[in-house]
Amino acid sequence: MRISVSSDMDEPVAQRLVTELRERGHEVVTRGALRPGDDPQWAVCSEAAARDVAAGTSDQAVVCCWTGTGASLAANKVPGVRAALCTDAYTADGARRWNDANVLALSLRLTSEPLLKEILDAWFAGAPSTDTDDRENVAHIARMESGGSAR
Repeated sequence: MRISVSSDMDEPVAQRLVTELRERGHEVVTRGALRPGDDPQWAVCSEAAARDVAAGTSDQAVVCCWTGTGASLAANKVPGVRAALCTDAYTADGARRWNDANVLALSLRLTSEPLLKEILDAWFAGAPSTDTDDRENVAHIARMESGGSAR
């Protein structure tokens, strides 16, 4: 899988994230502070990684900033992106299952190396639900992006 990873700071957890993804066999595209010469601002680099997903040049993305909140906000402004800020494995599993999230947002401050591995394990083990209500919620979000919300 090709995964875009952005971070507004070159922190150890961001470096470990890139290494962990590569060790799991993923092709990693770096953005922001992880790529020399890129704009490291959280809004800019998170948008770039999210646009990779929306354009289909990356299968998924992981966006990082100090709290993860700004990165998730920026990523979610890109049509077709469903970014979820995950601080634990249960949330990561639910984001993939119930929300069909395609962008994982992480906090550089709160994510330890063991927690990072747990979150990634849950994220990659999770699959989108086939439940009718879950699929309808995801479809509703897509309709909201296109300016409507009628069922």
